[in-house]
Amino acid sequence: IRTASVSQRSVRSLTPLARQLRTNQKDMFMVASSAQSSTSKVASVATADIGLIGLAVMGQNLALNIAEKGFNIAVYNRSASKTVDTVERAAREKLDTKLAGYSDIKDFVMAIKRPRKVIILVKAGAAVDATIAALQDLLEPGDMIIDGGNEWFTNTERRSAEAEKRGLLYMGMGVSGGEEGARKGPSLMPGGPLEAYKQIEPIVKKVAAQVDDGACVTYIGPGGSGNYVKMIHNGIEYGDMQLIGEAYDMLRTLGGCSADELETIFKEWNKGALDSFLIEITGKILGQKDNIAKNNKSMVEVILDQSGSKGTGMWTMEEAARRGVPAPTIAAALEARYLSALKKDRVSASQVLAGVHPGSLSFDSKYTKAQFVEDVKAALYASKICSYAQGMNLIRKAAEENGWQLNLGEIARIWKGGCIIRAKFLDRIKAAYVKNSSLPSLLVDPDFAAELKSSQESWRRIVSLAVMHGVAVPAMSGSLAYYDSYRRGVLPSSQMVQAQRDYFGSHTYQRLDRDGVYHTRWSSDGVTEVIE
Repeated sequence: IRTASVSQRSVRSLTPLARQLRTNQKDMFMVASSAQSSTSKVASVATADIGLIGLAVMGQNLALNIAEKGFNIAVYNRSASKTVDTVERAAREKLDTKLAGYSDIKDFVMAIKRPRKVIILVKAGAAVDATIAALQDLLEPGDMIIDGGNEWFTNTERRSAEAEKRGLLYMGMGVSGGEEGARKGPSLMPGGPLEAYKQIEPIVKKVAAQVDDGACVTYIGPGGSGNYVKMIHNGIEYGDMQLIGEAYDMLRTLGGCSADELETIFKEWNKGALDSFLIEITGKILGQKDNIAKNNKSMVEVILDQSGSKGTGMWTMEEAARRGVPAPTIAAALEARYLSALKKDRVSASQVLAGVHPGSLSFDSKYTKAQFVEDVKAALYASKICSYAQGMNLIRKAAEENGWQLNLGEIARIWKGGCIIRAKFLDRIKAAYVKNSSLPSLLVDPDFAAELKSSQESWRRIVSLAVMHGVAVPAMSGSLAYYDSYRRGVLPSSQMVQAQRDYFGSHTYQRLDRDGVYHTRWSSDGVTEVIE
């Protein structure tokens, strides 16, 4: 591990743990493992292949991943204690020859070989701007900044334009996989100048998760496309999680399944078409007993029923509304989290509002518990197809409107490993777009259409049972409504809405039987005018 020369002021700002690591030299401070036998000031020759700023959970794990893949990495954090923690962990993991920590940002920058590549993993928004401000005067033309956070895509485009004026390259790179993915191999979604991607490609291809058809990273496209794709990934994740939650509710509440039965069911599901990270961890969650109360209850049963959110689901729905792309499954998932947050209101309402009280179904030879479980499985799978279809349609629409040439099949491929929504059926999604790159929706791909057809009876039965027995399944029912609306050539409800708009606002309408634009004087003489 390298050592860094810092001012006395910098030394005083360091934590007690950091001070203990100070060397005997008056102006030297070691932010490294004591395993290093010799210390020196910052080397006159830069040795780091890449730098990383921001050593919270994701940053620290990604830095160690990069080091483990054989690249020299310099790390820096505004609070030196996190730098110390990272360096000490690197030593414990025997990566101390690859990772060097710095307590001074100038020394950090000077340690990176030119053209410099600096990943920043800090909180989106103002923190990113502040980090760039601290960096930009230290960087030189041709150097690169890569924002690896969950950032709003237009912020990335603004920063890219500002960086270009200084001769710097700027990328926005989605990073998915959580703590484990960052350490062992995430899915990476880099967007920005192609020349910038070519510079980091040798590193990110090794650092990313590896699957049967390559590394889970690809050049997404220009501008803020990398951040955009990561945002939609998170929106799909919202839908996936809510659908699994609804399946769990149906199995537990109407199916009367015990925690042990539920654990077995989800583990079995993970061996087939539903094979995915989220199904896998659901089975593991259901196997976890409450080790605090020690009452043999499943841990999930004692968790407060309030789901948090950090903003990417909201961003996805803002984009869906702005671009006119229906995404009811993702919308239902987001609204379900907001409803869950109204805990006190819901408890009060439960004492006032009437309705059927959800309880276990009475199964018999005509409709067995085993058939019910299979129906829930089919409903979950069909709804999942709709959720992914909505997300991919939103990516396609944004690409069209922004002039991005995005490869939807390749995007599906890099989600196969490392990320939260990794799933077996992403191979199928990739294949669908390889067959037809202009596919208007996954729903009309022949293979997916056939599966949706075979799932329909179960899907409708589960949604009907949920409605009749008072169990809310907004994402499943929203998915079914999306499917039913999409497959109808004429929507009478929309005919009525447009007539109403023309009645009170003279918004005009078009006809099914002839060309032109029309307005009817509904409230006066009833005469229809041809406007165009």
